Amino acid sequence: MEETDREAVATAVQRVAGMLQRPDQLDKVEQYRRREARKKASVEARLKAAIQSQLDGVRTGLSQLHNALGDVKDIQRSLGDVSKDWRQSINTIENLKDVKDAVVQHSQLAAAVENLKNIFSVPEIVQEAHGLIEQAELLQAHRKLMDLECSRDDLMYEQYRMDVKNTHDMNLIRNYFGEVQNLSEELAKQLWMVLQRSLLTVRRDPTMVVSVVRIIEREEKIDRRMLDRKKQTGFIPPGRPKKWKEKMFEVLEGTVSTRIEGSQSDTRESDKMWLVRLLEITRKYVQDDLIVIKNLMIQCFPPNYDILNKFFTLYHKALSVRIEELASEDLEANEIVSLLTWVLNTYKSAEMMGHPELTTEMDVDSMGPLLPKEVVDQLLSKYIQIFTSNITGWLRKALETDKKDWKKDTEPEADQDGYYQTTLPAIVFQMFEQNLQVAAQIDEIFKQEVLRLCLKQMTSFLIRYREEAIAYKEDHMRDRQHPQCYVQYMIAIINNCQTFKESISSLKKKYSKTEFNENDAAINSTLDSVAKDGCVYLLDEVFMDLEQHLNELMTKKWLTGSNAVDTICVTIEDYFNDFAKIKKPYNKEMTFEAHRRVVIEYIKAVMQKRIAFKNPDERKEGAERMIKEAEQFKFLFRKLSAGLGEDTDRLCDTIVALAEVFKLTDPTLLYLEVSTLVSKYPDIREDHVLALLAVRGDANREMKQMIIETLNQNKPLSTVNVQPVFRDIVVPTMTVNKLLK
Repeated sequence: MEETDREAVATAVQRVAGMLQRPDQLDKVEQYRRREARKKASVEARLKAAIQSQLDGVRTGLSQLHNALGDVKDIQRSLGDVSKDWRQSINTIENLKDVKDAVVQHSQLAAAVENLKNIFSVPEIVQEAHGLIEQAELLQAHRKLMDLECSRDDLMYEQYRMDVKNTHDMNLIRNYFGEVQNLSEELAKQLWMVLQRSLLTVRRDPTMVVSVVRIIEREEKIDRRMLDRKKQTGFIPPGRPKKWKEKMFEVLEGTVSTRIEGSQSDTRESDKMWLVRLLEITRKYVQDDLIVIKNLMIQCFPPNYDILNKFFTLYHKALSVRIEELASEDLEANEIVSLLTWVLNTYKSAEMMGHPELTTEMDVDSMGPLLPKEVVDQLLSKYIQIFTSNITGWLRKALETDKKDWKKDTEPEADQDGYYQTTLPAIVFQMFEQNLQVAAQIDEIFKQEVLRLCLKQMTSFLIRYREEAIAYKEDHMRDRQHPQCYVQYMIAIINNCQTFKESISSLKKKYSKTEFNENDAAINSTLDSVAKDGCVYLLDEVFMDLEQHLNELMTKKWLTGSNAVDTICVTIEDYFNDFAKIKKPYNKEMTFEAHRRVVIEYIKAVMQKRIAFKNPDERKEGAERMIKEAEQFKFLFRKLSAGLGEDTDRLCDTIVALAEVFKLTDPTLLYLEVSTLVSKYPDIREDHVLALLAVRGDANREMKQMIIETLNQNKPLSTVNVQPVFRDIVVPTMTVNKLLK
C-alpha cells in the first residue's frame, strides 16, 4: 500500500511539474486545482458505482446458491422415497407375469383379428392382384400386395415377440403367405419391363413411368421402416429389404448398355463404312434419348433422384465400355481416325453431349474422358504404323504409274501456263492433304506428327524418284529413238520438282506452325538435284546431236567456210522451243548451262589444236570468224534468256578474247595480249596458254618460254566473284616440252 502511495505521489509530482514549467503558469494554479478536483470526484463516483455493482452480484449469487442447496435436499429426499417404493414393488411385478403373457397374447389376437379379412382371402387377393398386373393397373396391384405383406409381417412379428425360437409357427405363417412373395416378384418383373421401355413409354404414357416410380418409393419407405424396427427388435420380414430403387438403376443401366450395343447393324464385310455408320447412329440415339430424358423423363422422378445426371453417367459409362471394345478390334487406319475423331471431338460437341438443350442442365466438361489416355495413345501409335506402311505403298504405286506415262508416245499434259507436267505431284499431295485433313480432326499434336511423317516419307520417295529418273535416262541412251517423247517427259520431271516444292510450302503453311524442320533441307536438296540432273540429261541430248558439228570447229573445213555454228544455233533454238516449257527457276539454269557448255565446247575445240595457223592471213581470218561466231552465240542466248535476267555477253567474250590473241599481228606484243587474257580469266592454266600459242603457230620456243616464265612470276590472284571458264577444260595430253617447240 505504501508503495502504491509512493507511485501516486511521484506521478502527481510529474504532472504538477509538467503544468508549472513557466512562471506565467503560476496564475493558473487555482484553475488546475479545480480541474483536478473534478477529475478526482468523477473517478471516485465511478469507483463507487463499480463496487456497488459487484456487491449486488455477490448478493444475488449467494441467494441462488442458497436456493440450489434447498432443491438438492428435496431431490435427495424424493430419490429416497422412490428407492423405498421400488424395493416394495419387486414382488408385485413378479406377480404380474401372467398379466404380461395375457397382454402379448391379446396383442397377437388383435393383429390376427385386424388382418382376419386378408388371412382368409389370401388366394382371392393374390388372384385379383395378378389380374391387375395383367391390366397394367400397377398401383392398385401394389396396394393389394402391401396389404398382404402387412398382414403377414404383423403376424410374424407378433409370433417373433411371443416366442423367438418357435420356428414351426413362423414357417407356418410364411408358407401360408407363400404366394405373396411370388406376387411381389411378378410385380417387380412388370416394373422392370416398364423401365426397360421407359424411353418409349414416357413419350406415349408418362403416367405409367410415374406409377412405377411411386411404387418403388413406397417400397423404399417400407424398407427403411423395417430396417429401423430390426435395429430395435431384431426382427426383419422375409424378402426385406427389397432394394427396388437400387435394382431400378441396375435395370436402367442394362437398358442403356443394350441400347448402345444394339445400334450396330453392319460389319466390315457388308459395309466398309460400318464404323462411321455405327458412330453416327450411336450419336443420334444418345442425343435423342438424353433430350427426351431432359424434357419428359425428368418430370416422372422426384428431384432427389437427380435422374438427368444419373442418365448422363449411365450413357457415358456404357459408351466408354463400347468404345473400348471397338478400340480393341483390329481397326484399319481410316477406322482409327473415325473412332478418335468421334471420341475426342464429336462426343462433347454441340452435335452430341454438348447440345444446347443439354448443357443447361449438365456440365459436359465435368465428364471424364471416354477413352483412357493410354488407349488413345495406343490407337494413335497403331495409326502411325499403318499410315507409314500405307503411304510407302501409295507412293511406290504412284511412282510406278508415273513411270508408265514416261514411255508413252504422246506428250505429257501441260498446266494452265503451258508447262509440261505429270499427275504425280497432284496424286502425292492429294494423298497427303487427305490424311492431314483427317489428322486435323483429332488434334493439333497428331496433325503435326502426321505432317512430319509425310515429309519424312517424301524425303525417301524423292530419292527413289531421282533413281528412276536416272534409269529413265540410261534406258533412253541405249536406244535414243525410244521413248519418242523423252525430252518432253524429262521436262515434266524437272517441272515436277518445282511443283513438289510449291506443294510442300503450301502444305506447311496450311498445317504447320513451324517454318522449317529437319526434313526441309533434305527435300529441297534432293529436288534441286533431280531437276539439275534432268537439265544435264537434256543438254546431253542436245550436245549428242551437236557432236558432229562441234567437231568441225577450229578445223581446216571450219576455216574454209563451215556452217557448223549456224547448225549449232538452229539446233539449240529448236530444242529450246521445248525447253521453254521448263518452269522457273530451272529454265534460267537450263539456259545458262546450255550457254556455258556451248562456250566451253568451243574453247575445247581451240585447246585441242585441231588447226595451227600458218600465216597472218589465216590467223586474221580465223580470229574474225571466231568473233563473228561469238556474236552469233550472243544473239542466240540473248533471245533465249529474254526476261530471265542473265548476262549472256561475258561467256561469249571469252571466245572474243581468244580471237584477239590470234588476231594480233605483231608477235612482240604477244606477251601483253596473253597477260591481258590471263588477268581477265585467272583460272587459265599454263597448258591453256601453250595450246593457244601452238594454234597461233608463229611463236618460237624462246618466246613461249619467256611468256610462260613471266606469267608464272606475275601470276594474278584468283577472283572469287569471277565464274571460272577454263578450270574444267582439259588440254589433250602432251608434254610441255613438245608444246614449247
